Amino acid sequence: MSDAAPPRHEALHRTASPGPPPSGPGLLPSLAPLLAHWLPRQRWFAGKGSPVTGFTLVTAAEILPPAGAAPGLLHLLVRAHQPAAGTDDCYQLLLGVQDLLPHRLAPALIGRPEDGPLRGRAVYEGLADPRLAALLLERLRVPGRLGPLSFGREPDAEIPTGLVPRPLDAEQSNSSVVYGDTFILKLFRRVGPGINPDLELPRALARTGCTRVPAPAAWFEADTPEGGEPMTLGILQPYLPGSADGWQLALGALAVRADFTASARALGHATAEVHHALATALPTTVLHHERLARLADAMHHRLDAAAEAVPALRPYRHALRTAYDELTAHHASVTTRRAQRVHGDLHLGQALRTAADGRWSLIDFEGEPARPLAERRRPQPVEQDVAGMLRSFDYAAAVGRAGGTWAARAREAFREGYAAGRPGTGEDPWLLRAHETDKAVYEVVYEARHRPDWLPVPLAAIARLAARADGTARHP
Repeated sequence: MSDAAPPRHEALHRTASPGPPPSGPGLLPSLAPLLAHWLPRQRWFAGKGSPVTGFTLVTAAEILPPAGAAPGLLHLLVRAHQPAAGTDDCYQLLLGVQDLLPHRLAPALIGRPEDGPLRGRAVYEGLADPRLAALLLERLRVPGRLGPLSFGREPDAEIPTGLVPRPLDAEQSNSSVVYGDTFILKLFRRVGPGINPDLELPRALARTGCTRVPAPAAWFEADTPEGGEPMTLGILQPYLPGSADGWQLALGALAVRADFTASARALGHATAEVHHALATALPTTVLHHERLARLADAMHHRLDAAAEAVPALRPYRHALRTAYDELTAHHASVTTRRAQRVHGDLHLGQALRTAADGRWSLIDFEGEPARPLAERRRPQPVEQDVAGMLRSFDYAAAVGRAGGTWAARAREAFREGYAAGRPGTGEDPWLLRAHETDKAVYEVVYEARHRPDWLPVPLAAIARLAARADGTARHP
């Protein structure tokens, strides 16, 4: 039971039917055959291509106990075992339960357990049911606990009742629900101990008064059975209606051959503002020679592995190494290099511009989901974010079939805007080139494995970066 006053929602006052609780010990064994088939088909499942051999229940909570013909909502954290891939990832599941599933929810059906406490009942993706999605928002309105779950809320956040939920289909590694045109709830599907940067960083930015990032209104977490750090499960933030992401805007400009440099310059300025606020809100560190050497070594190893995997990269390997070697070679002449908290996965799709005032905002501070959480929370050079955005302009130009210098002009405008936003503390040219090279190397491997038709996009960047290293193009 929650130790907070329940929200005013009649469904929360329902009395459960007699019998063992649905989240009892027999629950997971009865669900395992269904989950083994359903889970790998979800877009957010990270272990595709490797069989799931079993499951372990991490936590279970009844947000709304199933009772009679009315639906219930179960919250599970389940560890999926994939020995062949060497992974043991923990996933967040929100399961709806009812006897008769309406036709409109048929696509959300996971299955009907053959035994256990939910025997014969329809188990389905709970977020697809507007009633259950609305119930989750009601629970976020009231801070408190519900079994292993803890719900928090900013004291001054106003969360109205009656907002109509609408699930979004565009998410890859997570799930999102928009409530009216007021809030968006982001649910992390693959979770682990420790605060997620997508909650930590926007809250820190809000304390500085930075308005470039929507400030969280509420969130919820789960205790870990081992007593470690809680796991961040979901974040409720203001929704920005009438906004479009930078990727859509760039492709729209390319479609009509419109200039994008003013937008890119403004985006660079906004990125600099966010970096400055992060450096103010959270600790920074000096990039000593040892740290730079470790950074360069890691990049060298990734390049070697990528060249082994993708033969087309091998002719450029020697020239690309100079970008990494220069990190330590120029250390003696640059003594103010610092690392700080950064976005971690910045590209055009992570920036929103509102139509009313043309103002840019940055979203999704989760970082690269495939990287360990501890690594994503580590201070990094700001050039990592700048390099990610520069690579995004190249991809937009390729998709939009831009000829001439569209990408080069957008890249230069972004860098100009960034420098204007942080006068005197702009990007470091050697760090930027190293990070841009490292990013392009990663893209080569990704495209070779998943989208071979796209491989020429990062290879073109590789050729440009290698030529720069050979002195046939301007210094960064």
